[in-house]
Amino acid sequence: MQISTLLLILSLIVLGAYYLGLRRSLQVAGRPGKRKHTLHSLPSYYGLLAALWSGIPAALIIVFWVAAQNTVITRLVVDALPPEYIASVGADELTLVINDIKNLASGNIISGQSGPMMQAAAERYLHLQSISRLALAMVVIALAIAGMAVIWWRITPGLRARNQVEAIIKAALILCSTIAILTTIGIVLSVLFESIRFFKMVPFTEFAFGLDWSPQIAIRADQQASSGAFGVIPLFAGTLLISTIAMIVAVPIGLMSAIYLSEYADKKVRAIAKPLLEVLAGIPTVVYGVFAALTVAPFVRESGEWIGLSVASESALAAGLVMGIMIIPFISSLSDDVINSVPQSLRDGAYGLGATRSETIKQVVIPAALPGIVGGILLAVSRAIGETMIVVMAAGLAANLTANPLEAVTTVTVQIVTLLVGDQEFDSAKTLAAFALGLLLFIVTLCLNVIALHVVRRYREQYE
Repeated sequence: MQISTLLLILSLIVLGAYYLGLRRSLQVAGRPGKRKHTLHSLPSYYGLLAALWSGIPAALIIVFWVAAQNTVITRLVVDALPPEYIASVGADELTLVINDIKNLASGNIISGQSGPMMQAAAERYLHLQSISRLALAMVVIALAIAGMAVIWWRITPGLRARNQVEAIIKAALILCSTIAILTTIGIVLSVLFESIRFFKMVPFTEFAFGLDWSPQIAIRADQQASSGAFGVIPLFAGTLLISTIAMIVAVPIGLMSAIYLSEYADKKVRAIAKPLLEVLAGIPTVVYGVFAALTVAPFVRESGEWIGLSVASESALAAGLVMGIMIIPFISSLSDDVINSVPQSLRDGAYGLGATRSETIKQVVIPAALPGIVGGILLAVSRAIGETMIVVMAAGLAANLTANPLEAVTTVTVQIVTLLVGDQEFDSAKTLAAFALGLLLFIVTLCLNVIALHVVRRYREQYE
């Protein structure tokens, strides 16, 4: 039985458990007007409790079973191979043999191309898979029905169904929060450990303060620049330049459009303009990159030549302009929601004191909504710093240390992608440099968040 079919059956059992638990609670309580007992909780909580007891243990069994199934089956198949054959091959070759068995079982290798031993191992693999799926289906269905039956028999007027349901939901929320926190910690630690390996090869001072970026390691030690150059300053200068151009474009347009839509536009205009503006957020970044490379970059270059300026074919200005257009919805949508959440009583009070609409917006609405607006701008900055496709297609890969927006530059994220594309050896400084870049980018973003939170908190205390 396929996992999708088993999940469908489990869903039907869970729905049945909810219905039976609900009916059981109503039967225990009696008819309306002739109640035999007073239930501790609403009838729906008894149905939810039966559904949770029916679904959660079975779902956990599916998760752990599927996670361990491949390892157990592979171990059983390997143990069934002739001992002399296992002794004659090494660990690496045995891994290749296991992959061939799996490919043969899935049909990716024609059976005529393998020997009798491989065919027998593949048949055993398929047989064990079918047994595992059947056993999983039986265990899951039996456990789901057992959980439903236990709660069905336990439903009494004194059963605190609401308390138990809320406890289960609270535990699920805590588990989800813990997973999110552990995932973040795992990402940080994985990047940190690889960065430590990189800094053992390249000094931190050279990385943090170097002015040249050329991570191409030579094949032979006698070649020029065989150790590479890992100065990160040009990358962060390019990231800062493109992000600054993007924010110069996005912040005024996004904020002004949010003010217009929330304070000046009527309902018909808002109903049309806001969805059209938010469509920009749904366009894939590769489409923005194509637009930047084929339309904006040539226009910027031709415009510069028309007024006598030398503009590179791939310039920071073109990438920044398109990136600014891309992040306009992040600022406008969030700012619009924040401005609309400002209580109307503040506006009415300002109008009562004789303030005009523009004065109310400048002196009352914007200060009240400033924390949310700063949060939206911060989100836009993070989005701009992490953008890759637009920079690859419009700004290029040249790590130039310049503040001229008409020249080609690159960013940290582009270099991370470039270093990790293709088959890489994770023992070389060239590949490990990607993790060091990621760690430094994480630290910079974290500092930006801390500064923004400090500014917002200080202003909020002053306002309150």
